[in-house]
Amino acid sequence: MSEQTEPPAPVVPYPRLGERSATYVGLPRDGWRDAYHWLLTMPLWAFIAVMAAAFLAVNALFAALYMLDPTGVANARPGVFLDDFFFSVQTLASLGYGAMFPRSLWANSIATAESFIGLFNLGVATGLLFARISRPTARIMFSRQAVVTPMNGLPTLMFRAANRRRNVVVEAEVSLTLVQDVVTEEGVVLRRFEELPVLRSKSPLFFLTWQVMHAIDDTSPLYGQTRETLLTRKAEILVVMKGLDETFVTTIHARTSYMPDDIAWDRRLADIFSQEPDGARTIDFRRFHDTV
Repeated sequence: MSEQTEPPAPVVPYPRLGERSATYVGLPRDGWRDAYHWLLTMPLWAFIAVMAAAFLAVNALFAALYMLDPTGVANARPGVFLDDFFFSVQTLASLGYGAMFPRSLWANSIATAESFIGLFNLGVATGLLFARISRPTARIMFSRQAVVTPMNGLPTLMFRAANRRRNVVVEAEVSLTLVQDVVTEEGVVLRRFEELPVLRSKSPLFFLTWQVMHAIDDTSPLYGQTRETLLTRKAEILVVMKGLDETFVTTIHARTSYMPDDIAWDRRLADIFSQEPDGARTIDFRRFHDTV
């Protein structure tokens, strides 16, 4: 009888760097001390939902306080929560319609406290919204695939980037890092970061496209690597680009990464430059992600 060989174990997919890839156990939470960062980094729809929920909760709290004095708010029906709630909204927002107004010492005291809190609420909401809108962001586009193709006799890792804003990024820099699992002599698995030198890591002006290249010579951490070895080592190529945005006069950054399946071997990036009869250069971004 012929021996039956076991099928190879499937490769377990692993997340990209920056994605939440672990469950944290025993890590202390900062709670409200880090609320500012939490509010700045959440999605816009979630930020609006949190601010709306806080607005409704504050008004509901003050409406409950107004109800402690059933006759404290003029023209509000005693014991009707909605009347006190809408009076609270008018007070917190400084609308002052005049149909309802505080007439007892208790109601005037609560209205005074609510007006004071309303000033803080407006300031905090305005500051948070301005901080979210004014944060400098990069609109840098990276090719979906990297390629490994011969150049000057050496296999070379290549991908390209483009500035989607069409303005100028001054003193732009790019760095490549190979992240992979390595096994020490003691059998311990470590996650190692190894720099991949770039043929041109700096550009004084970045406003069109930038083809980033790393030569895979005998000193490169990618020397002798294949798609299979990169998958086995759970490798990932991390790309970080930064520079000074000329419009905002502030530093911006962008990052992406290429997994082993995002690298096309023995292919090259499609040419996206052409020249018109009048000598003008044309960039065809419809082929930006194509390989040939």
